[in-house]
Parts: sequence; structure tokens; C-alpha cells
Amino acid sequence: MMQLNNLDSELAHELGDFPEDDLDVVFTPKECRTLQPSMPEDGVELDSHVRDCVQTYLRDWLIVNRKNQGNSDTCNLKNKGSRKDFHKRLQKQTFESETLDSGEASFQQTGPRHVPTLHEDTSRTAPASCDFDLRSLQPDPRLENLLRHVSAEEFERQNEEARRTNRHAELLALYPSVDEEDAVEIRPVPDRPKEHLGNRILVKLQSLKFDIEIEPLFACIALYDIKERKKISENFHCDLNPDSLRGFLRSHTPSIDPSTQARSAVFSVTYPSSDIYLVIKIEKVLQQGEIGDCAEPYMVLKESEAGKTKEKIEKLKAQAESFCQRLGKYRMPFAWIPISLTNFFNVSTLEREIPETEGLNGKGSTSDKKATLLQARRLSERSLSSEDNYPSSNFKTISLTLSTFFKQEGDRLSDEDLFKFLADFKRSSSLQRRIKTLPGTLKLEISPAPENLGYCLTPELLPVKPFPENRSRPHKEILEFPIREVYVPHTIYRNLLYVYPQRLNFANRPASARNITIKIQFMCGEDPSCAMPVIFGKSSGPEFVQEIYTAITYHNKSPDFYEEVKIKLPAKLTEKHHLLFTFYHISCQPKQGASVETVVGYSWLPILLNDRLQTGHYCLPVALDKLPFHYSIHSPEKVPSQTPPIKWVEGHKGVFNIEVQAVSSVHTQDNHLEKFFTLCHSLESQVTFPIRLMDQKITEATLEHELKLSIICLNSSRLEPLVLFLHLVLDKLFQLAVQPMVIAGQTANFSQFAFESVVAIVNSLHNSKDLSKDQHGRNCLLASYVYYVFRLPDPQREVAKLGAGGSAILSESRYYTFGRTSAVAVGSKLLQSRVISCSNPDITVTQAATDEEVKNIMSSKPVDHSSSRMSFYIEGTNDMPSVCANPRPSNKKHFHEELALQMVVSTGMVRETVFKYAWFFFELLIKSMAQYVHNIEKQDNPRRSRFSDRFKDDITTIVSVVTSEIAALLVKPQKESEQAEKINISLAFFLYDLLSLMDRGFVFNLIKHYCNQLSNKLNSLSTLISMRLEFLRILCSHEHYLNLNLFFMTSASAPASPSPSLSSQNSSSCSSFQDQKIAGMFDLSSEYRQQHFLTGLLFTELSAALDADSEGISKVQKKAVSAILSLLSSHDLDPRCSKKEVKIKIAALYLPLVGIILDSLPQLHDFTISDARSGKGRTGNPEEEQESAGAINQNVALAIAGNQFSLRSSGISLASLPYRQSATLGPDTTRNLLICFLWIMKNADQNLIQKWIADLPSMQLNRILDLLFICVSCFEYKGKQSSDKVSTQALQKSRDVKARLEEALLRGEGARGEMMKRCRIPAGNDRSAGLNENLRWRKEQTHWRQANERQDKTKAELDQEALISGNLATEANLIILDMQENIIQASFAAECRDNLLGGVLKVLVNSLGCDQSTTYLTHCFATLRALIAKFGDFLFEEEVEQCADLCQRVLHHCSSSIDVTRTQACATLYLLMRYSFSSTSNFARVKMQVTMSLASLVGKSPEFNEEFLRRSLRTILAYAEEDVDMQATPFPLQVEELLCNLNSILSDTVKMREFQEDPEMLMDLMYRIAKGYQTSPDLRLTWLQNMAEKHTKRKCYTEAAMCLVHAAALVAEYLSMLEDHSYLPVGSVSFQNISSNVLEESAVSDDVLSPDEDGICSGRYFSESGLVGLLEQAAELFSTGGLYETVNEVYKIVIPILEAHRDFRKLTLTHSKLQKAFDSIINKGQKRMFGTYFRVGFYGSKFGDLDEQEFVYKEPAITKLPEISHRLEGFYGQCFGEDAVEVIKDSAPVDKSKLDPNKAYIQITFVEPYFDEYEMKDRVTYFEKNFNLCRFMYTTPFTMDGRPRGELSEQYKRNTILTTMHAFPYIKTRINIIQKEEFILTPIEVAIEDMRKKTQELTAATNQEPPDAKMLQMVLQGSVGATVNQGPLEVAQVFLAEIPADPKLYRHHNKLRLCFKEFIMRCGEAVDKNKRLITADQREYQQELKKNYGKLKENLRPMIERKIPELYNAVVKVHSTRESFHNHSFKKYDAQSSQST
Repeated sequence: MMQLNNLDSELAHELGDFPEDDLDVVFTPKECRTLQPSMPEDGVELDSHVRDCVQTYLRDWLIVNRKNQGNSDTCNLKNKGSRKDFHKRLQKQTFESETLDSGEASFQQTGPRHVPTLHEDTSRTAPASCDFDLRSLQPDPRLENLLRHVSAEEFERQNEEARRTNRHAELLALYPSVDEEDAVEIRPVPDRPKEHLGNRILVKLQSLKFDIEIEPLFACIALYDIKERKKISENFHCDLNPDSLRGFLRSHTPSIDPSTQARSAVFSVTYPSSDIYLVIKIEKVLQQGEIGDCAEPYMVLKESEAGKTKEKIEKLKAQAESFCQRLGKYRMPFAWIPISLTNFFNVSTLEREIPETEGLNGKGSTSDKKATLLQARRLSERSLSSEDNYPSSNFKTISLTLSTFFKQEGDRLSDEDLFKFLADFKRSSSLQRRIKTLPGTLKLEISPAPENLGYCLTPELLPVKPFPENRSRPHKEILEFPIREVYVPHTIYRNLLYVYPQRLNFANRPASARNITIKIQFMCGEDPSCAMPVIFGKSSGPEFVQEIYTAITYHNKSPDFYEEVKIKLPAKLTEKHHLLFTFYHISCQPKQGASVETVVGYSWLPILLNDRLQTGHYCLPVALDKLPFHYSIHSPEKVPSQTPPIKWVEGHKGVFNIEVQAVSSVHTQDNHLEKFFTLCHSLESQVTFPIRLMDQKITEATLEHELKLSIICLNSSRLEPLVLFLHLVLDKLFQLAVQPMVIAGQTANFSQFAFESVVAIVNSLHNSKDLSKDQHGRNCLLASYVYYVFRLPDPQREVAKLGAGGSAILSESRYYTFGRTSAVAVGSKLLQSRVISCSNPDITVTQAATDEEVKNIMSSKPVDHSSSRMSFYIEGTNDMPSVCANPRPSNKKHFHEELALQMVVSTGMVRETVFKYAWFFFELLIKSMAQYVHNIEKQDNPRRSRFSDRFKDDITTIVSVVTSEIAALLVKPQKESEQAEKINISLAFFLYDLLSLMDRGFVFNLIKHYCNQLSNKLNSLSTLISMRLEFLRILCSHEHYLNLNLFFMTSASAPASPSPSLSSQNSSSCSSFQDQKIAGMFDLSSEYRQQHFLTGLLFTELSAALDADSEGISKVQKKAVSAILSLLSSHDLDPRCSKKEVKIKIAALYLPLVGIILDSLPQLHDFTISDARSGKGRTGNPEEEQESAGAINQNVALAIAGNQFSLRSSGISLASLPYRQSATLGPDTTRNLLICFLWIMKNADQNLIQKWIADLPSMQLNRILDLLFICVSCFEYKGKQSSDKVSTQALQKSRDVKARLEEALLRGEGARGEMMKRCRIPAGNDRSAGLNENLRWRKEQTHWRQANERQDKTKAELDQEALISGNLATEANLIILDMQENIIQASFAAECRDNLLGGVLKVLVNSLGCDQSTTYLTHCFATLRALIAKFGDFLFEEEVEQCADLCQRVLHHCSSSIDVTRTQACATLYLLMRYSFSSTSNFARVKMQVTMSLASLVGKSPEFNEEFLRRSLRTILAYAEEDVDMQATPFPLQVEELLCNLNSILSDTVKMREFQEDPEMLMDLMYRIAKGYQTSPDLRLTWLQNMAEKHTKRKCYTEAAMCLVHAAALVAEYLSMLEDHSYLPVGSVSFQNISSNVLEESAVSDDVLSPDEDGICSGRYFSESGLVGLLEQAAELFSTGGLYETVNEVYKIVIPILEAHRDFRKLTLTHSKLQKAFDSIINKGQKRMFGTYFRVGFYGSKFGDLDEQEFVYKEPAITKLPEISHRLEGFYGQCFGEDAVEVIKDSAPVDKSKLDPNKAYIQITFVEPYFDEYEMKDRVTYFEKNFNLCRFMYTTPFTMDGRPRGELSEQYKRNTILTTMHAFPYIKTRINIIQKEEFILTPIEVAIEDMRKKTQELTAATNQEPPDAKMLQMVLQGSVGATVNQGPLEVAQVFLAEIPADPKLYRHHNKLRLCFKEFIMRCGEAVDKNKRLITADQREYQQELKKNYGKLKENLRPMIERKIPELYNAVVKVHSTRESFHNHSFKKYDAQSSQST
């Protein structure tokens, strides 16, 4: 090979030779929605708080990136960047199962079919009689070099070359990614902080017209929530007037800005509900008159009318024009219209409001990360999400046209009134009755607002991107006023004030003021010119105006207002700013010389109070005269007395109500925050003391105290403002933590307070129910703060406050963080005995090479830095060199050091919280360290000396404390332990990040301490492993994981280790040493763990998890395996690892995994059992899969039987190998583990693997083969149609599906319930989970998902999935094939092949039985041929069973529809025959095996294609004819004979195909075929099994069991011929107790057959284990069918055999099954349902053979007559056409002459089992009366004149008894009737039978235990009820009234008399019994019964007492002609479900 030394160093270099720094600090500009960011107006000197806010909103994000993340595994793995298109490079694999779908159609003919007939002569005649001449066919092309002589070695080499070409390099790219649930290493990138937008709705107003157009009208729109009684949006003003009318106002509009011409608005709703209304208010220009008067014309006039109306309209128009010119700037209310938005918000979005946190995250389910994930999503959607929360599903664009408007009522204009109206409106539209309406039309369109709506303006009128210039009308975004808090921090500058004048009371004002309007202005001084243009204008006017007038209510002295005045607040507010209100009376009529406006009063409101923005409700007094100077400094309520005094309305009382609200990202509107910010700013900038704060004054002396107070109180502020200003608050606190403050000459230290405040804030944010968390439980707001916003506090100048002491510069040693000695209290050993000292001279800084770094890891002791602490600052001078290479100014604390220190020294609650939410502090630490490293540019310095030792000690302490915290929490109840999981994950991420910043040796030590510390503290193994696993999984996801593990140091095939210092042994090339070493490479040795630190830890956890057997371990195992799998996937997807030699190295790193997997072999889930497959006929849906799991598979039969007699069997019998037994792994875990194994085998160095195999003991090799066997079944291709079935194995859980699922969960019940249910099912905690998990789980998981996902996936996606899974199956199987070749070569070199070959064959045969691609089959057949050529003799001699299997599989492929496969299979089959011919004995056996295989194939596969198989047979014939070497031998002739035989078997198939639809006919045919093979036991056995399989599919378990019993009897016959063991059954006689039919199997006389003859009875079932296997399966099926008694009989035969073999394990199992069976008998006894029987007769020539045949059909229990009748009629209707089939309704004998010859008649009668009286003695139990039945009876009532029913005296009955050929249950469900007897009962006999039956019923009801009153009363009522038609009394009167004339009837008369006697007695008992049972309310009923009983008794007495004297004289001898009948003494068994036709 190459010189590995160089190679290694190159590799190391290439993979980034321990890249120095991974972290990169980048500034990314904040994305801004608007073209220009929102800013305060220019040219204003801002105060420091506003400046800080604006700066926070504008500055870039500071993000710490990983430089290598781009090529790291995690990134690729998660984004699947590389995976997106990779399927395009894949080859399409062809699978037969998929080509079949198209081919199937040819068999299903439709339309009327001819019913095929069966001929009896199916027994085999001479083999030469082929029904079909093979030679007439054209053979397939042959493989040209098949017969060429090549040495075996050469052959193998060619095969290998072929296999190596065209392989897929990345195995795991094909493997579906690991379930996201486990992927803890994905740290979700938090969402960027952005402005909050709710559900956005676009409302476009299209037109507003009334019936007459006479004046301009103005619309104003807003949203209202009536439940919360709150206006939830600002107003949108809109002008829809035509230009002609707009012209009326020209004089009043100086300019029109485009922004005021908008006609569409985007509303935002955060909390949608059904109570939201869009209210449109319409105003008009003020005119004279009440609203009603002004609206009058609108109600009565119509534009369209001519004549007078037209004149009126013109007049009105002129009038309006004059009003507009005169009063154009005043408005009056006119009309309004509400629109409910219920339909727009679909209910599902409403449901999201409901906080379902408890449901999802409360009790019990939380351990499920999914739940937390969901909850996080749900919460974030509730409070934050903008995009995905559209109620989009039923929210389409809706156009509305509204035609009625409500007139405004002048006295009801306030919001209160509006809410009342709306509430009424919602209840009914009763509103319309009370309020006048106006006709008109308003058209508008409501739709969800698109993502980026072009040409849109924000509420501040800033243009939003994209903003095309040329549009005429913009859209406007309307600001929302959410009903509840929205917790989203501010990110843009917004500073708006809304003023709502509400009510004015001038009722008592002296002068007249009626039409009142208020002029509202925002003033910056008292001069009229100081009005600022900051008020937003309305529609069609300027953007900003200086004043606004409210609408006027005509002649109202105390009007309500609904105006909303929106003001853009100046950034800098002073005392002078105030709102000025001027009240005017407007004269509507023009009077000569009078002005329009008359001032009637003034009022004002200062904007600031104590430097704070004033908001809220105010009731202001109104001044009558002009206001005095300096009025604005005071509030109007508190104006000091003036001279001259101000005149007030109502003597200074408040008469004007007003509300002021601010929406501002500058003004906090919270006292605590306000105080904190003010004090901080007073520190930062020069201010004059004392400062005024609210109502207190703060001097310089109290500043420090007050600031500390305000820091502590921060957390008590309301949550909403705290969140809104979160970024600024945290920035300020961090600033305080590191910045020394000098206040009044003293250095103040706030760091502890600041830190504690941060901790408190973090705590309250996490605890708030309203804030969302991500899946690791991190508060989203804090996460995005750390990720985007946080940056190191600016090292500001130290500001010295000149004041006391005057000295500005202090000596430097003045401050340090409060004595570190207090840290000792932490009690951590690391901190004790450390003195604060000056810098320690002992520490020398050496340049540590990476090697050394690594060496430290190896040494087990922690690196001892030094015993003493570095001091916190350098005493006195500044120039003393610090330990860090460069000196640093002493007065600068480093943030990371300060933070670490605070974490270490915190105590009590603070400490608890710090560790609870450690993630936040860890991320802060990392981000600040990264910035620190970035700032000091210390990249050149070795990592070791980047950070001070003191800081390292702090980190060590922190890690140690956190670890013990985790351990402590884990022992507590669930909630706490979940907390621990989260802390554990944060700690892992912290160390992961430290690996990129600090000395790696140091970090590795921390990891080691963590692991040790946890194991010392925890005793629950599963928790411990689980914790450490998640921890390691995160660390291993590091992008330099491979380098950290020194993967290039593996001694893979290195002749000499590249770096002697590292490698523990110096390898020599001495071979024995080499061998030891190679074997060692596959074990997890301590050297390995030292060299490859992280991987070693991971493997240790894995093997511990697999070894463990404690509660809940299966989850942990799954975790462990998926951790390793995700690592391997990441290597496969990492472009750095794509080179082959790199892969070899990496694979070598994972070799110990092979050892671990082999050790866990017995725990693997055995896919072979759970997917028991029936030939190839697997179907797509899981339900059927489940049934076929019960079916018999030759492979599995023995695995079930456990096959303990021969060591090697086809199922894996692991019991024989000495393994440890542990909990079985679930199918997913197993599959993941196996794919890891295959990955290593694929990528490892093949030479190495061969050497390893060559040295393995055969036991280990067998293990490997067993493992490969499981692999084959595990990676079987599941096909496109069932790709959802694959997904149940947690395969295809791609992210989008997950999101969709969650979406569904959030929306509705369907899946949520399902999901929640799943959370409650413990996922395989029980031991047996392994087996059931696959079956039970599969249903559970997909019941809902499938239906959903199938529809969701497009065809393309499904194709792509199928393409990928096809390639995966192919690649996996090829790797397995490579391994087998390796084993063959390595072991045969070592000559230990004896038992290995069988193992290899077993795997090959298994793989042929799976659905494989043609690619794989080609290679597999090639390998097989090589094997046959090389080890032919051995194969045929030793591996008989394997051979039989092989024949079947190869034949199966011979019938393939794909040419390539057929060609390969024929060649292989021919070679098989050819090589077996060389020793004659074997050829006979191979012939037999091929014949049996074909028989079984034909019987099992419904979609089996005989046409292709015939072609294959022809091809084999062609080979035989062309084979030159063989021409001289009898071989070609024998081949031909065999092929003819096979051909005739095929003919049966054709017949079977015809009967595919008719199960009974099909079974008859199979039955006959089996009978035809009576002389060939092997084939008969095969057909019996085929029948069993068919029955099982139809759920006829009893019949299936019977087939197996027959098969077992057959085997027993031959075994007893071969050997005479006392414990074996003596042939079929021993089986009589199970079924009397078994005797059919007794062997044909010896001369016909002797079992010794070659090739006969050589099948695997002809052995003791085969017999046991068959019987055990039969017992299982009997038990499924409910025949538990038979189970016992079956085991009676099995037990002696097991005892003879001393197989006690099996005996235990058997007896436990028996116990179950007996338990079931006790519990279910009478409740079991056995079959229901019907007689079916076929009449009509159309039926062919069936004509005039009668059968008894056995149908499932409780089948009603109409059901079977419908089934048969339907089936034959399809065959002959529906008109041609008729069902005969009665059961009378059929007269054939009366039937229509062109029709087919079916007669169906319900029959009941019939027993003679003597039989009833033996048939005691319910079971016995339902088992082994061959006689049945039905009854036909008739009268002599042909009617079925008549009077009592003429009613006869015909009883028909049928006898069948065999007893039920049999091996088929219908049996021919061979005998029919009829008896006729005379009317009196009918009466006797009826009375007996009644008496029996009475007796039964009376004696029932426990008594059943209802039943008893029912029977009594029928017996003694007064008016029972044809009741007992009537019977007595007809038959007993007189003694009959005919002496023959004397005896019957007497019998009936005695019956009545007994009957009356029983009635008496019943009445007494009833008396004891009744309740008080039934007393009357009882009296009635008793009375009726008395009457009946009276009436019957004379008849009962009259005896026939002749009978007692014995005078007359009676000669009865019907003697025979009497002897028969009828006894009819009444089935409980007695039904009559």
C-alpha cells in the first residue's frame, strides 16, 4: 500500500489540522421592512434614553458563527443540502414486485365467466403426458459462458469485479435520516427579533353609492372586538367620492398627498375570534338639520326616477354644494354598517387561543420531546407567529356587497353605544327593527394579505419594501391595538399618540352653544403659531395637519364624540408640549356678518407630567375666556389662581372627557423601568443633582442606593413592558455589571445587583405561561437576545462624578468585585484554600503543541494549573506584565470573567435559578468569550494562555456544580428530572462551544469529570446512560469531531504508527502480533478509549445500554444507537470525508462497534419472524400483513418449532449458542444498529476484514452469518405501494411531514388524540416488546398517519422515496453479499468450511426470498453458481434442507416477469442439476426437491405466472440440449422427464387460476390435487400446507389446523416406518382423537413406497422436529379458532416427544399454552361461536359437474341465511349473468322437471347438527356438540293440501337427516352429502314435540343460575298468557278434548296428556319462582300471572285427568306401521342460535 505515514499526516492536514479558531464574529445588518428605517425627526438633540432606544433598534446584529459549519456534518445532515437532488444521480432499480402490478390485469377477466368444471381423474398418469408441449415455446437467451470451464478462483474474481462496479458510495445517504426526536444536537437557531404582525387581512373598498348622489361622503373603518369591548385597530379613512362631488370641497383642501388616497388597508389581528367586527362609519359635510332630516331624502328618493324627483335631486345637490363651500371643513355623523369577520377566521385558528399547555405539557406526557416541541410551537403561534398562522384553509378572497346602512343616532354615538348595537346585531338582526336603515351599496373585498404586498405604507406612512414608484393608490397598514399583551420586544422606533375626545357636557353653560365641534392641536408653545403639523390627516388631504375638528351633532349641548386623533410624537418632549382643545359653536345658517365659528371654551392637557408621558382617561375643566400666559405648565385641574381669574364652565368642574393612549417604543409607561433608565442615564451623562424622579428628588449621595433599589425592583415591573424593552434592559444591566462607577467620589459596584436582577428576569420570563420556549425549553426571547442582540458592553470611559471629594482620579487599587473570599462558601474543593494574591510567578506559559494538548487528555489527572488564584486586577501599577501575554488596563473587568465569577459565588435562590436556566448564562459566556478573543486578536497565542487560570478554575467549578445539580435533580420526581435533562443538554452545548475556544485538553478533562461525577451520584442505569448519551451526542456533533478523536491514528493497516508518542504500542510487522492486533481492533480496549476519547465514551455507553436490563432501557438503547447512526450519517454527508482512504480511516475508528453488535446478536429484533411472508404475495396494507404473519412460512415453521434436534436450521435457532439474554431491541433500533454494521463493513479496509475473518473461531463466524441473515430481512425492499409501511418503521419522518402533523395537532382532534394516545403507550418497556413491537406498534403508529400522508405525498415524492429505498435495499444486500464472499474466501482458505457453508447458503436463500432488485439478483446468482461449482458435492450431501429451499427460491425467480432475472435463475437451476448429476443419488433428490418446490409455489402464490415459468423450463431444456459434455450421459433425458413432470403440475395451476374467485371450488381442486399425490408423500404434504395457507388467509383457522394435523399424520406414518420409537405416534391412528378424518393419511401399502427410496420423504418435515413443528402450528391455529379442547389433544402427541428429548424449555412453554387453553375453556365455555351449517343444493345444467350435487357448507359463526345466500347468488350471478341465477326460497324437495333449463338454481337451507339419543350420552359439553359432526337435520312444515302452514290439526312436519362424507371440521369447508333420510311427523306428534320444547324452556328458565327474571317472565307469558294464539290451551282443546277414534293414536294421545301434566307442574314452579324474583312495582303483574295460571289449570284439568281405559287394559295389541320411526326416538339438538328457514 501507500506510505501510510505521509498519508496520515496529509489526511490530518486536509481535515483541517485542528483548525485554530472556529468561531467568527460577524455583524449582519438588521433586515428592515421599510425602505428607510423608522427614525426620530432630524435636527433634534435627543435625550440619552431615546438615543439608546434608537441605537438599539438600528444597530446591526452581532452573531458568532462557526467558520466550519459550512462543511460540518451537522449542517449538511440537517439541511440535507446535499440530499436534495441526490436522488437524481441514482439509478432506478427494477423490482419484480413493481413490474407485476402492470402485468396482473391480464388474468382478471370481467363479464360473465364460464364456471370451470372439475374432473375426478386428477390422479397422476404417466409423466410423459404433458398437456402442453414445451418444445413449441421459444427459449430465453442463454448465458453464453455458463458452460465454459473456468477455475473457481477466476470465477470468483470476475464476480467480485462485477460487484464492485457501479456501487453507491454513500450508504447512509440512502438511509432515511434518524428521527428528529432524538436529534438533541440540533440547536434551533432562534427567530430573528422582528416587529410583531398578527393575521393580516387586506380590505379593499371598491365603491360606496346611495340611491341618490348629491354630496361627498367619507368612510372611516376600524375593527372592534365585542367580547372584549375594545376597539382593536386604529381608524382607516377612505374617500370613495367621484371627482365631481369631491370638487365641492376644493376650497378646503390645500393639497392632496397620495398617501391619503388609499382605498385598501391591511388590518392585523393577533387574537382572531368570532366576535370581531369591521365597522364602517360614514360621515358627510355638516349641514343644517338633525341626522334624520338629512337622511330623509336618501330613504325616499331614487336617482333613476324622472320628473319631479329629478328636480328635487338637483335642488338638493345645489344645496349641498353651498353647504360644502361654507362648512366644508366640518363633518357630521351619517350612517354606519357592521361586517362580522367570523367566517374569515376559521375556527381552527380560534382554537389556538386556548392555552392547552396543561394538556400537552402537564401530566405525564412531557418526557416526550414532541409534546414540548408542539407546545412551543403552539405558544409561539399564539403570541408571535406571523407567517404560518393564516387561517388560510377556508379563508379565500371574499367580495361583499352590502345594501343596507344603519342611520347614526345623534344621542348614541359613543363606543359604549356601538358595542351595545353590535351585541344585539350578533344575537339577531333585531337591530334593523329599532334603527332606521338607508338603502345603498357598499362593495368591498376581504382577503388574506399576501406576504409582500407592493406599494404599502406603515402606520407611520413609511414605504414598505417592495415599493414600486408608479402606483397611484397605496395600501395602508393599520396599527393593531391587541386585546391582550403581545410579548414581542420592540425592534423599531415607533412613537404615536392617540387622542379620543369622548364626551362634553355644556348643558349648564350660560351662553348658547349647540352645534359644538372641538379643534384639537398639538402645541410646542403657547403662541397660536406653535401648533405642530404632527397630526395625521384624513382622506384626500395633506399627510400631516396642524389641527383637526371633531364631527358635529346638530343641536346637542352635551354631545358624544367618536373621533380618533393620531399624532406623531416628537422624539424630544419638553414641559411646553401640550394638547390644546378649542370648543366652537358652528352656525349652520348663513347670517349676515356673523362668522361661522364662535369660540365657546378652551381646555388643554400637558403631555409630560414629572418628565413622564401622560396617558389615560382625563376629565378636564373648560375655561370660557382666552387662556392666560404660561397656562401650559400646569394641568387644567391644578392651575394656580390667576389675576384676572379664569372663568370656568360649571365652576372648574370637569366637563370634558378625553382618553389619551400612546403606542411607543421609547416611552416605557412603567414606573420601575422609567426609574431604572433615568438613573442609569444620570450615571452616564453629566447631569445636575438633585435629579427629579416622579415625585421624589434624588441627590448624589442617595444615587447609589436608589439605583440599587431600582435594579432590584426591575423584575417587579409588569411583564409586558419588561419584554418590550428587554433588549435595552439587559444591555444596561450588563453594562453596569462590568463598568466601575464612581459616584460621589466612591467607586460603586453594581455587578452583584445587576447579575441578580438578570437572573430574576430570566426566571420570570421562563416561568411566564404566555411566552414560548423551544424544544430544549429555552425561552425564545432570551435565546434570540443572546444570539442576535447581545454584544460586549462598550468599555465606556470611567465617568467620575465631580462632587464630594473632588478628586476625579482615584488610585486604581480602589475596587474589585466584592472579595473573592466569599466564594469559598460555594464549598467546591476547587475553590478552597486559595488566597487572593497577586499574579502567581509560578505559572509559566509554554507554547503547547496540539500533541501535548491531547496528551493531557490521556493522563487521567486533571491538568493542575496552580494552587493559587490569580488576582482580579494588578495591584498598584499598570505596567506589570499580566499572565496573559499582553498587559491589560486594570480598570477593565472582562465580561466573561465577571459573569463566571458571579455564577460561582451566587448563593441561595439566585444560584438555583442560575443553574436551572444555565443555558442562558452559558451562551452569554460563550458569546462574550468569542468577542473577547476576536477583540484581542490573540489568535496567534496558543489557546492555553488565552484565558486566565482563575477563569479556568471558575469554569471547572461551574461545570462541576452543574453536574452535581443534574445528578441531584435526577433522583427527584419527573418534573425535576426533565429539568435535569434540559440542564444536561445546555451543559453539553457549553462544552461543545468551549472546544472551539479553549484549550482542548482542559475541556476533555471537564468531560471526563462530568462522566465520573454522574456515575458516582446516580444509581438508575437507564437515566445515567440516557443523560451521558445526550451529552456525548451533542459533543460528537462538533464539526472537528474526527480530529478531536485523532481518527488518523488508528492502526488500521499501518505498518508503523505515524506518531510514536501517541501510539501505545510500536507495531512491528511480525504476523502473529499483527493478528492479535487485528482481532483487538474490533474490541473496545482501554487503549482505544484513551486514543479516541469521545468515540470511546460513546461506545462505552452503547455497550452499557445494550447490556443493561433495567426498567425503561429500550428507549435508552434506541437513543444510543441513533446517536452513533447520526454520527456515521454525518461522515457520509461530509464532503471532507468523501475520499476512499479517508473513509477507510474513519471506518477503522468505528471497528469496535462491530464487536459490540456481534455481542448483542440475541437481542436484535428478528425481522424474519415478524414479516413471515407467503411466497411473494405480500400486499401493501398492514392489515393483511398481520394476517399473513400467522401464515406458514417454511423458513419460519422451524424457527417456531425451535428445531432443537439438529443444530443448524433454516430459521435462526439462537437458543443453542451461549449468549447472554437481554431485553430485545425494537425493530427501529435494530435496523439502525444493522445499518451501522453494514456501513463499517462497506467502508472498512477489505483486506483487514478478510484477515480478521480468517482468524475468527467458527462460533464467531456463525454469529456474523446470523447477523447477516437478520440484515437481509431487515433491509428488504418494501415497495412503492407500501412506502408508508416503511415509514412506520420511523423511516420517512421528514421534517415537513412533522410540521404538517403538528399543524394537524394544533388544528383539530383527529390526530392529536392519536398522538396523545401514543405518548401513553410505553414504547416497549416490556421485555417482549421486541416481537410485538413490530406488529402492535405498526398499527398504532400509522392508523392515522397513513391516510393522511398518502394523500399529502405527490406521486413524484412517492417515486423518489421508492427510488431511494430501492437503492438502499440493493446496496445493503450487496454489502451483505460482499461479506459472504469474504467469509467464504477467508474461511475456506482455513479449511473450516464444514458448518459455515450452510450458514452462508442460509443467508443467500433468505435474500432470494425477499423482494430484490435485478441488480442484486444478478450478483447473487453469480455467487450461487460459484458456490455450486466449488462445493457442489458437499452441498448435495450435507445441506439437504438448504438445497430444498434453494430450489424453491430459484424456481420462484424462474417465473419472474423480468428477463434478466429469469435468465440468471435458469442458468443457476441448470447448474444445480448438472452438478448434482455427478453423483447419481443426488440428482433424484434434486428432482424431488424441484418438483416439491414447484408444487408449493403453485399452491401459494396467487399472482404466480405460469407462462414465464414454462418459458424458463424451455430454456433449461435448451441448456440440456446444448450441453456438449453431458450428451453422452442419460442426463438430458432425465432433465426432459423432470421438465414434463413440472409442466403437468403447471396445468393444475391453470385450473386453480380459474377458480381464484370461488374459494370452495379452489379448495376442492387443491384437495383433489393433494389426493392425486397420495403416492408421493412429499408433494401431498406440500399441497396440504398450501391448503392450510389458503385457509389461514380466509381466517378459517380450524380448517388450516386440520390440514396441518393431516400433514403431521402423514409424517407420523412415514416416521413409524423408518424407526420404531415408543414415544412417537403410531402412524395416523394416534391422531384419531383430534379428528376421525385423519385415517385417510394411513400410508399406502409398503410395496408401493418405501421411505428409504432415494429422494422420497427427504423433505425437512419428515423428521421429529418437523412433526413437532407442524403440530405446534396446528395447536396455535386451533387456539386462534377457539377449539381449545383440541389443543390439548394435539399436545398429547407432542409432549412424549419433547419428554424423550428432555427439552424442558419447550415443555414449559407447552404447558403454559395448555394452561391458557384450559383457562379459555373455563372462561369462554359456552360463549364460543363455532360454525353455522347450511345445506346447499345446485340444480341446472349450467353448473356442469355440480348439477344436482348437495353439500353442507360450514360458514363462520353467526352467519345468517341471507348472508350466504347473497354471497353465492352474487358469485354465480357474476359467472352466469344475474338473471340466470335463482335462489329457491323453500326447503321442500326440488322437482327438476319444473325448472327452467336455461337457469341455474341454488337451494340453501339452514341445518343443525343432529345426534341420536345414545350419542348424547357422550356429547356432554358444548364443544362436543359442535365437533366431529357428520349428521345434520332440517325441518320442513307442510299440510296435505300443499300449503306450508295450516291449522293445528292439519300441520305436518318433515324432518330430513343428512349424512356427510367426512366429519366437520375437515380440511375444507364444504363436504358432499352421501345420505338423506326423511321422517314425517303427524299433527299430534308435532304437538308433542312442541309441548316438550316448551316444558324444557320453562324448566331451563326456572332453574337458571343466577336467576334471570326477564327471561322467566318472557317464557311464562308465552305459556300462561291469556290470549296466546295456538297456545297450550288451544293445543289441548284440539288434541285432548276427545279420545281419538283410531286406536293407533291412543299412545300419542297419552304421551301428549303426560306432556301437559308435566307442563302445568312446571308452570306452577315458574310462577312461584317469579314471586321470589319480582320487585315491588311488579306485584300486580304477578297477580295477573297467577290468575291466568289458575284459569289455565282449571281448563286443562278435565283433559289431563281423562285416561284412555283401553291402554291400561292391555287388551288391544297395537300394530304400528312406523315402528322404525319409534326406535329412532327423535332427539334433536337445539343450537342456541336456533334459526329456521
